[in-house]
Amino acid sequence: MKVSFSEWAKSGSPWVWLNAGAVAISIIMVVGLLLLIASRGLVHFWPADILQATYSQNNHSIRIIGETVDSEQVPATQLRDAGVDVPEGVEEMRRDLMKIGNRDVGGTDFTWVLHDNLSNQQYPEMLFAAERHEWGNFYGYLRALKEGDTVVGQYDGYDKTPEYLALWDKFEASIERAQEIHDSIYQIEKHEIGAINYEIERLRLKQRSLELDGSTDAAAFAEIDARRAELGEEYKVLQDELIDLYGQINRDKIVAEVSGGQTIEIDIAKIVRAFRPNDMGIFAKLGHYGSKLWEFVSDEPREANTEGGIFPAIFGTVLMVIIMSVLVTPFGVIAAVYLREYAKQGFTTRLIRIAVNNLAGVPSIVYGVFGLGFFVYFLGGNIDRLFYPEALPSPTFGTGGLMWASITLALLTVPVVIVATEEGLTRIPRAIREGSLALGATKAETLWKVVLPMASPAMMTGVILAIARAAGEVAPLMLVGVVKLAPNLPLDGNYPFLHLDQKFMHLGFHIYDVGFQSPNVEAARPLVYATALLLVAVIALLNISAVQIRNHLREKYKALEM
Repeated sequence: MKVSFSEWAKSGSPWVWLNAGAVAISIIMVVGLLLLIASRGLVHFWPADILQATYSQNNHSIRIIGETVDSEQVPATQLRDAGVDVPEGVEEMRRDLMKIGNRDVGGTDFTWVLHDNLSNQQYPEMLFAAERHEWGNFYGYLRALKEGDTVVGQYDGYDKTPEYLALWDKFEASIERAQEIHDSIYQIEKHEIGAINYEIERLRLKQRSLELDGSTDAAAFAEIDARRAELGEEYKVLQDELIDLYGQINRDKIVAEVSGGQTIEIDIAKIVRAFRPNDMGIFAKLGHYGSKLWEFVSDEPREANTEGGIFPAIFGTVLMVIIMSVLVTPFGVIAAVYLREYAKQGFTTRLIRIAVNNLAGVPSIVYGVFGLGFFVYFLGGNIDRLFYPEALPSPTFGTGGLMWASITLALLTVPVVIVATEEGLTRIPRAIREGSLALGATKAETLWKVVLPMASPAMMTGVILAIARAAGEVAPLMLVGVVKLAPNLPLDGNYPFLHLDQKFMHLGFHIYDVGFQSPNVEAARPLVYATALLLVAVIALLNISAVQIRNHLREKYKALEM
């Protein structure tokens, strides 16, 4: 039977197909965006082959060594305006962006070269790349290894021979030795000396507190001085050990040849890892790729956040979201319960609901300004004057920190939790409440043992939405606690273990800092994509955990709905 268009439209089928198409397009766009971010970010960790070629331009030729990281077509007129010789009749030319490293030698990590001007292109197996704690990557040839002033290995050729491989093995062993010493130095400086400095500061504040109170307890002052003397002895022992370790780690050096032909010395203590990508098989490259990915998620940043890892930012983001969730959930639930179960449903209640809904649409930076003015300056300043006068004029809570950032985001997301919880309470049939009251339960018992368990999935939905919004916020955090680089994690082994007054790193701010504040834009670009992908993954994991809890609660209290 033939159906007219008007009847088909009235049946609702067009709207079903329209909605299905919109959902499909949205999914495709989201997946496409994630694939774009992943392809731009994850390729950064792959050990790319190192090119050696002769580059000729304006009657000058130089040897160039580096990785090709990007290519583009450039109009010939633009090249001519820049003073580049371009053959007549050519409308555009391809140019390649090469990562040449050796910033301490040439002053830059990247350079553009015209692809057609490259000749004698080859990938020598002896070319090596070295990742360093500073000055970025190094590319060149290994020429000698020195222990102090003694040369323990040397090679001047360009072919991979047993003599060269023996020198390379000694080089790798020296890097491994330096890394072990570096770990020992890190342990002493970061943890052992850090703990001593922390306790010395606590003793100073304790003594200052006694002085402000006008105490004349000589025994208390003597105890502080005795403990301070003990810590000073411990510090001296660790300092002597550090001097010895620094002497050991600075012993070894390498002599390497750069693209210009000159040789330079590099301290092995400054090298994180060295590898020869042109001589690596697929499995060796996969192993290197895995180690780089692990370093990215587990290590601290270096080189102005353009190298190393982002573990402090991951840790700060997750910890802040957890604290924010712990704060926002009870306040949001209590407000929703009052509005739905106790408040008289009239003009005032409707006005409050309108205000809550409007708060959900307030720009986040406004919450940041409010957090800075009220929480940091007003509350934090008064807390310092009342409870931490010995630390003044240095602020304790009168400056941005983890607690104020979490509270600000809790304030930002509490309308979401209120609305979601109130919707869940609304869906619970009135008959269930009346049945509980009829069986002798009080209103409070009905609320606590029947209504709230049934509404708990809706509460978790609100928490999920709050996490999704709060984890990616940047603007308010810039005002209330996030910094570019935090030397210590806000959770450590020093009492009181969780330092709510401490500043922290955040993945969203890390993306902003690396993408827009980095002095080395080309080196930072792939890390922006990689960090953005990781932020999406962290938010997804947090949301999946909350969804699992919600599903568990839904199954647990399903019987109450029957």
